[in-house]
Amino acid sequence: MTRWQWLIRLLTRRMWFRAALVCAFGGALALAGALLGHTISYDFAAKIGSQSVDNILTILASSMLAVTTFSLTAMVSAYSGATSTITPRAVQLLIDDSTAQNTLATFLGSFLFAIVGIIALSTGLYGETGRVILFLGTIVVILFIVFTLLRWIEHIARFGRVSDTIDRVERAAMAAVDTLAMPVALEVQADRSALRGMVAIFPETVARVTHVDIAVLGQIAEAVDADIHILALPGKLVEPERPLALVSRACEDDRIASIREAFTLSHHRVFDHDPRFGLIVLSEIASRALSPAVNDPGTAIAVIEAGARVLRRIVDHQADVAALPHRVHVPPVHLADLLDDWCRPIGRDGAALVEVGIRLQKALGSLAIHAEGARTLIRRAAQDAAERAKTALTSEADQAAIERTYASYFSQR
Repeated sequence: MTRWQWLIRLLTRRMWFRAALVCAFGGALALAGALLGHTISYDFAAKIGSQSVDNILTILASSMLAVTTFSLTAMVSAYSGATSTITPRAVQLLIDDSTAQNTLATFLGSFLFAIVGIIALSTGLYGETGRVILFLGTIVVILFIVFTLLRWIEHIARFGRVSDTIDRVERAAMAAVDTLAMPVALEVQADRSALRGMVAIFPETVARVTHVDIAVLGQIAEAVDADIHILALPGKLVEPERPLALVSRACEDDRIASIREAFTLSHHRVFDHDPRFGLIVLSEIASRALSPAVNDPGTAIAVIEAGARVLRRIVDHQADVAALPHRVHVPPVHLADLLDDWCRPIGRDGAALVEVGIRLQKALGSLAIHAEGARTLIRRAAQDAAERAKTALTSEADQAAIERTYASYFSQR
């Protein structure tokens, strides 16, 4: 995905974007009768009975304004509830919800359609035949409103709930995994000794990388006849003292600026292209659920199961490395970092709950069987969680249960 495609994708997610499109369509539909009214015969117009369209539009305008206000209130309440009871990092997924945005756009566009129609009728713009077009358009709008309202009633029953938010975060993390340009590294650290002596490209501010335009970097690499090694993947915090990339030879200032512009920076981390952030948010949900004020181990167990599915997708990920520009080198995502971000907070906050500890051991053990090449890293995370649980648990029976679960997956035999 190029930088412009990325920016357009962000634009289409904005809440006002769909509302503006539907409002423009509603206004155009309301004025269509003035332009197409001559295509309707007077005899047909008399049979339709379109004189009642005035009252219908008045009812539509008043009801749509109330429904729009109610929908906004419900959405804001869901955002506020997710911020206070789940995690603020997950609110953006609720804001980007396509069903909520389509519903709000439909109600607002219907309201504008009715208002424009009432104004045009009061000016006599339509005439007898133009009213037929407006009447038929009103029937179509009403049917669309009924369909949207039924869908919104079903959707709002679970919108912003804990289980719904966990599912959203899991889907966002899964989608981010599919965008990884390189396979996941199962080793602990990569050897960077070959990168010494290269020219470093530094950012101009402290921010998070949200997108890297690899295609542009490939064009620059061919133009300057140099290799470009990316150091900052999406999600990484960059500073003016930490380089974004390394170039194998010195470049002109405009080329350096172009390389720097290929990295889209933001003050806030986003889920796209960053599966690590999805795992972090999942662990935050579990930590909130395991706090003494909430005490909800069931949510933590649901998070463990969701995180296990994401990690399975990560270890199974097969990137199309051949599609990358051959002079642009992308670093892999390290499984060790992903395990630490997801497993350590859950193991820490759920150490005193045997049911959470056993579920975590089973999830890690199953993942170790699935990804034999990463068994050492996964065993290290499971051992850390088991030691935390044995320290926090006061019952010897609970400690023994954790030990048995760990041994059943990670025994030496």
